[in-house]
Amino acid sequence: MRIHPAIRLIGLSLLPLSLLAEGHDSAPSGRPEIGTIGLDLTASDPSVKPGDNFFRYANGHWIDTFQIPDDRSNYGVFTRLSDLSEKRVRGIIEDAAAMHAANGTPEQRIGDYYAAFLDEGTIEAAGLHPIQADLDRIAAANSPKDIASLFGLPGYMSTFGAGIGPDLKDPNRYSISIGQGGLGLPDRDYYSSDDPKLKEIRARYQAYVRQMLELGGVSGAADKSREVLDFETAVAKVSWSKEQQREIETQYNPRSKAELIAYATGFDWQAFLDSSEIGSRDHFVLNELSAIREIAAVIGSTPLDALKAYLTFHFLDSHAPLLPKRFDEAHFAFFGQTLQGQPKQRERWKRAVAAVDGAMGEQVGQVYVQKYFPPESKAKMEALVANLMKALSKRFDALEWMTPETKAKAQDKLAHFTTKIGYPDKWKDYSTLVVRRDDPVGNELRAELWEWHRELARIDEPVDRAEWGMTPQTINAYYNPQNNEVVFPAAILQPPFFDPNADPAVNYGGIGAVIGHEITHGFDDQGRKYAPDGSLHDWWTAEDAKAFTARAQRLVDEFSAFEPLPGLKIRGSMTLGENIADLGGLNIAHDAYRLSLGGNDAPVIEGLTGDQRFFLSFAQIWRAKVRDESLRQQVMSNPHSPAVYRVNGQVPNIDAWYSAFDVKPGDKMYVAPGDRVRIW
Repeated sequence: MRIHPAIRLIGLSLLPLSLLAEGHDSAPSGRPEIGTIGLDLTASDPSVKPGDNFFRYANGHWIDTFQIPDDRSNYGVFTRLSDLSEKRVRGIIEDAAAMHAANGTPEQRIGDYYAAFLDEGTIEAAGLHPIQADLDRIAAANSPKDIASLFGLPGYMSTFGAGIGPDLKDPNRYSISIGQGGLGLPDRDYYSSDDPKLKEIRARYQAYVRQMLELGGVSGAADKSREVLDFETAVAKVSWSKEQQREIETQYNPRSKAELIAYATGFDWQAFLDSSEIGSRDHFVLNELSAIREIAAVIGSTPLDALKAYLTFHFLDSHAPLLPKRFDEAHFAFFGQTLQGQPKQRERWKRAVAAVDGAMGEQVGQVYVQKYFPPESKAKMEALVANLMKALSKRFDALEWMTPETKAKAQDKLAHFTTKIGYPDKWKDYSTLVVRRDDPVGNELRAELWEWHRELARIDEPVDRAEWGMTPQTINAYYNPQNNEVVFPAAILQPPFFDPNADPAVNYGGIGAVIGHEITHGFDDQGRKYAPDGSLHDWWTAEDAKAFTARAQRLVDEFSAFEPLPGLKIRGSMTLGENIADLGGLNIAHDAYRLSLGGNDAPVIEGLTGDQRFFLSFAQIWRAKVRDESLRQQVMSNPHSPAVYRVNGQVPNIDAWYSAFDVKPGDKMYVAPGDRVRIW
């Protein structure tokens, strides 16, 4: 299964906002959780000029004194909330595990899945027995048809991913999409770059492949590890880049089954589709069109034994946490230490919580919202979102670069936005999922197959627009262009991004900017291509599209110049959508804050003006530290820019920031008014 490329994530947490109604112009009377107004003023470094490095001005002392925990590759406000959610979910799950509930009950499924993951004694004693039948199945493959069949099974690695989701052109019906996949390293460029660090990572990856094959009892592991790396390198070479994948219209290539088979030769598509249980279907949407054809050709020219080694390695790798400790430790040594720079493996209970969340997230979520999401939070959040949308509507009216015709259509799309807060109205029914306390690997495989069958069962039904793409306990948010909706799970609606006792300027700079980010995703370089009904449809005039593209390119150029590590610059085209959303969200939130004052001046609190508190809050929600290895992976493969640039790359484009902190020509971050990026 594949996450649809249209979904836009924020990569941070959000919280409920109760005191952001228009007309509120002073700090509330209660005591905020952080400091006296909701800002951590002890975190700043006043020796730094705001106009030289605003991120450090707001967060420098914290950066100098905070140590990333050994079991983390990075740490920030987002991580802090994740830890809180994790502890809460642990309590819910352990209560269920202690009940030893009747078979088939929600408590039994949650508790036994968790207990099975934690039972290292049973896992150690079982050895490879739980996956031996699968390993034997791979070893017995003696034809390209057998390989294609294995590629189509849930639980097995595949160079192609099949997914079911709303059709891009007709979001009222489901379609089956097929796209590229199959790489063990984070991005295709890991396989080809001449960067000495990436060459070292490739060598370590091959050593890891060899190690896992040896642990799995595979003979000739040294030669087979080279074959696996060679195969993945060939796949990477013809795969689309992250930048290519972002152009959503290129991802829509409808084909009949006969056309697919004729187009992408060298691979047994019928066997693949049959084992995926979609072999009787005749219509598919191909995503990375040329890559699908060329990857099929790579498979067709690869020796059978190399493909079997590839499948064997990835089956061992993907189930390593549920195999004896030697497999789990080898997996962490590469993916945790080598790729992320993380010194220590996370405690097993934390990984067990994540496993249950991944398999039955909404089952846990039903209990989570009962315990931790007060009903009034939903109404407060809805009011806030409406306030931010009003600010964006006013900005649309004031745009000087957009024609009245396109402005009217943008307003229409904004008017059709849907907001989902907290949790779904209808929960998933897991009653048919079989979970056993003594079968951790089987639980994982059955959960994956259960989810695939759930999607298959509805393929001919109307699209379920009430469905959620995240669980309530997830610390994140997203914009779904096919539903034209912004979605905020319950767990993100809590401090420190929002505090009901904090100064409104602080809340607007925090949660307000985050909500504005999600709203802006509907009008970023890809979100703008969707109509109000969620269909992929060009509603722009040629003149306006040209003006937008020119402005967006300036943001590409700005971020492409940033160099987080020596010789490694941000991929401005890959991060464009998130950068547009950050810039738009900050603009919208600041306008909404000004509207909330009702024409009055903001009070000076703690010696800070309202605008100063607003921008400091924005900088502090991105407070984070990251290990170099993790930073490298983020820059190469993540559509979000590193935290420091989400602050220092955006505030120089906001006029109010200059007056708030007396930023002048000569300051390192100063940008002349005519050179500031202005989109939404």
